[in-house]
Amino acid sequence: MLNILLIVIILFIAAFLILRFIKKRQSEQVDEQIEVDDKTYTLDLMTAFIKKRLDEITKINLYDIGLSEDELKRRKQKKYELKKALKGCTYGDINDKKYIKEIIYELLYREYGVDETNVSTAIPFDVPSLLTAQDKFDIIIYMYKREFGYEALGEIIKKYNLDELKYVSGEAKPCYVITSEEIEQIYEKEGFSLTFDDKLNVVVQRIYQHYKGYSSIDEIRDMNIDGISGGVSGLPESFLSQVAQTDGDYLEQITDHKVPRACDSIWIMFHGKSIRLAFLSFGTEAELKRVCQNIYKYNNPGQLSDTNGYKINEMKDGSRVVVVRPSMSETWAFFVRKFDVKRATLEQIIRFPGKDEAIDLLKYLVKGARIISLTGEQGCRKNNNAYGNDRKHIRNYEPSYYRNSI
Repeated sequence: MLNILLIVIILFIAAFLILRFIKKRQSEQVDEQIEVDDKTYTLDLMTAFIKKRLDEITKINLYDIGLSEDELKRRKQKKYELKKALKGCTYGDINDKKYIKEIIYELLYREYGVDETNVSTAIPFDVPSLLTAQDKFDIIIYMYKREFGYEALGEIIKKYNLDELKYVSGEAKPCYVITSEEIEQIYEKEGFSLTFDDKLNVVVQRIYQHYKGYSSIDEIRDMNIDGISGGVSGLPESFLSQVAQTDGDYLEQITDHKVPRACDSIWIMFHGKSIRLAFLSFGTEAELKRVCQNIYKYNNPGQLSDTNGYKINEMKDGSRVVVVRPSMSETWAFFVRKFDVKRATLEQIIRFPGKDEAIDLLKYLVKGARIISLTGEQGCRKNNNAYGNDRKHIRNYEPSYYRNSI
């Protein structure tokens, strides 16, 4: 009798523990409770929360939580879509990026507890003097994107004449550059009035770009521009570490003059002009390395290694990407070249006296199925996307490389 009683008690305890475990898994709550204070709502802590929460969602075993058949199918499909989007957004897929950002928004708003009182702890929206140039640019590009979509960056550049030659301190010749001072002036002139939804969306974008995106260039890469590159100028970390060991005074001079590092190098190609974005930076060489390791991965082109120090590939949207790494190059660097087929027209490309005759000649040459060679340096507007279905007869040569017939 005593043995039977002990067995009943053990079975009761086991059933109680199993029910408790199932209930706990069904709720899918975060293991650790969040202590609410001012430091809780920093970008670093929120990014860590998002990483942990998405990892939990994608790794949960749905068969252990006692779901009905219909609910199991629905949750499996949702889990599959999330895992697919997390992979696809690193390839430059716009739709996957939107999906992941929506999930991050919901997690921050519903689970993390971000509201109007604490959203400004992450980015000081209410105190413009505390905003960095990158903060202000993120707000500007977000507000313009709401109206102009992927033409936002082009509209900003054209409205404020940011693509004109200008002199900057420390440079003997004029150059194409957008400075922090110009971004601050634009922000003051615009005088944006941000709602809570706007603020949270800016925070979501900042978290996304350091988690799954392309760091500071994430939104810029999506814009309708000719191309973007990073790590292609400035002093490499290897040089700075070598100087620090041999000549501390020289390193101090470099620091005092704020000589750009390779991780501070961000350039865009806009209407054939290479413009340096002096107000943006990857921050560290590790962040630049992360972007370089992810930006070329579409369709699995192979591993970028020390023995194979470069990769040439395409992104999901058709952009051509070239990535290099040490020891083939001095620094990690990438070049993204975009091909804006829809906007390219002969009138836009050919801009010189007598262009009407040149356009007519090109049209008749293409209609006659003649082979045409376009030569010149990069950025000199050798754009052959405007010739429609007959462009297979046109060849494009650049001094730095040979490109096959398109």
